[in-house]
Amino acid sequence: MSTNAFPSYALGRFRFRRGRPLPFGASPTRDGINFALASRHASSCSLLLFKKGERLPMVEIPFLESFRSGDVYAMTVLDLDPRELEYGFRLDGPYDPARGQRFDAQQILLDPYARAISGLEHWRQADGRYDLYPYRALPYFEDFDWGEDQQLNRPLEECIVYEMHARGFTAGAADVECPGSYAAIAEKIPYLLELGVNAIELMPIFEFDELDNKYHQPETGERLLNYWGYSPIGFFAPKAAYAAGADAARELKQLVKSCHQAGIEVWLDVVLNHTAESDEAGPTLSFRGIDNSLYYLLKPDGSYHNFSGTGNSLNCNHPAVRALLLDCLRYWVSEYHIDGFRFDLASSMTRDTQGNPDPDPPLLEALARDPILAHTKLIAEAWDAGGLYQVGSFPDYGRWAEWNGRYRDDLRRFVKGDGGMVGALAARLGGSPDLYAGRGPWASVNFITAHDGFSLWDLVAYNQKHNEANGQDNADGMGENLSWNCGWEGATEDAEINALRRRQMKNFLTLLLFSQGLPMLLMGDEICHSKGGNNNSYCHDGALNSFDWARLATGAALFLFLRHLILWRKALAVLRRRAYLRHQAEAGSGYRAESISYHGTAPWQPDWSHESRRLALLFCGAALADDDCPAEMLYVIANAHWEAATFVLPRLPARRRWHLAVNTSMLPPRDSYPPGEDIPLGAQESVIAGARSVIVLLGR
Repeated sequence: MSTNAFPSYALGRFRFRRGRPLPFGASPTRDGINFALASRHASSCSLLLFKKGERLPMVEIPFLESFRSGDVYAMTVLDLDPRELEYGFRLDGPYDPARGQRFDAQQILLDPYARAISGLEHWRQADGRYDLYPYRALPYFEDFDWGEDQQLNRPLEECIVYEMHARGFTAGAADVECPGSYAAIAEKIPYLLELGVNAIELMPIFEFDELDNKYHQPETGERLLNYWGYSPIGFFAPKAAYAAGADAARELKQLVKSCHQAGIEVWLDVVLNHTAESDEAGPTLSFRGIDNSLYYLLKPDGSYHNFSGTGNSLNCNHPAVRALLLDCLRYWVSEYHIDGFRFDLASSMTRDTQGNPDPDPPLLEALARDPILAHTKLIAEAWDAGGLYQVGSFPDYGRWAEWNGRYRDDLRRFVKGDGGMVGALAARLGGSPDLYAGRGPWASVNFITAHDGFSLWDLVAYNQKHNEANGQDNADGMGENLSWNCGWEGATEDAEINALRRRQMKNFLTLLLFSQGLPMLLMGDEICHSKGGNNNSYCHDGALNSFDWARLATGAALFLFLRHLILWRKALAVLRRRAYLRHQAEAGSGYRAESISYHGTAPWQPDWSHESRRLALLFCGAALADDDCPAEMLYVIANAHWEAATFVLPRLPARRRWHLAVNTSMLPPRDSYPPGEDIPLGAQESVIAGARSVIVLLGR
């Protein structure tokens, strides 16, 4: 039966009838707008319609009992103009916190499926946010001309990822029309192409309230922000304040389309493990008032499990919540052509409905098997704030890759000179087969730095965190950073210390780009960006988190160095493998194609002892067409010792010579050469690796 056959009703000038239970949220019909909302435990529900920008509703329409299908309330309201409308819901039901029920008929609630949200359009402006209904759902049905655009579907192992903050990347750029916007990122695509990255990972852009922070800067009294945005209000609406114009959805889609035209994928850092409603003392905005015991993981006394560290945890593996999250990601892929998702605190999403780790979580399998997400990257941050650490053991279903926290920690320890790290270095540079043997190096997202923690410069300039400006007495942020300040805490004019710091940064970047797996870079590391030792800069809107475009001049040497590394990664297929290289233990009769071998200061003699701080790795690519000799031979020498050492080089096949691509102990511009400009070594028998340096050679 057509919905047009249902009887219609009137309340004042508004006409309405029974609606469709699917899809959830607001959707257009031929003659109106359909509204559908699910709640298992509510006793009643009503729809409130607001004229856009008006404080009080135009009408409140109760859902008749005949409008209910199962647990879904559905109503079509006729003759509405979506461009002039805001809407919300009011639900009634039991208020019994000990049993998990927190219904409050005084609250007006945000639609979990809202595709746009008003009240947050202007950055750092609080007007209207503290009314009874501060964040309002907007029906959004605008079309966008995608042309022939689609996901780029680049294989994971081919990706070079650049993590960025959507506002911070351009907030300090003087040469863009609207700094801090989606449109401004599009203007900076030439910069991304020059650097060489082919995927950007945007920190959270789901709508959030940047003023949701109780702390103040202790010296100035200035209000601190929820700048990073890891407290989502809605899962379907883009952050409106990141738009230069009034239509954030259109502007974000245009950014994705422009990136795709340039060959750059767009990934989103998504927070699906908790919401901005926080704990028992937090606000009731949406989920808590719609069906608290269904949406959140609760303890037996009705209080909230807090595996996110922010007050609550979503009940991700409940069938209804699982459907919501699957709908969310399908929406971003189908409507925004998003290429991949990085899941914040993804281990929280593996917990069952009692909060216990589930080895076979239904949500993760559903995402891995979903046909719409079939070519979408799924990247897990494989831990949560409840102590569940799953790096290497995250349920992957043959699809999930992981932020490799072990890579970050082991590389930091090795480069700063800790003993006993040579074996770990070998595993990490080889794609972590000890962690991902059943998958392959593509499952390892390798990184040294990310938004959370020290920047690359701070990693070599600070031994301790300096988070006093966060207003929490330096109690927030990680206590152990595995960093080394090279002899002085913070900024210094000492030329020798600064030279060592620059060399250490180059060591980190070289090892990262010449590892199996896919590398991820942090915005600003290429220009020596510093946060002044703050390793939890989540609350700062300004210099700590903004890309300083003026530093491109002073940081040009490191930018060029990194650009050369990226060019080499793109040029050498042996670095972009989906399967592991085979281990070759000794020279034998020659070099095996598609192999990896380990060496010390003498060929084929690695030193695995605790005191060793030196290792060389030989990567051999696929065989040439006319014989069994590898087409690519790459030799990476890592000397984390404080003294130089002579490395005797493996003897190459006939007619090949060792060529120098990278030597971090040299000063620019002789510290790196792009493909095609690498120089043959004068002495082919050995090379001196300077103290705390990395050398990359090619045998060709």
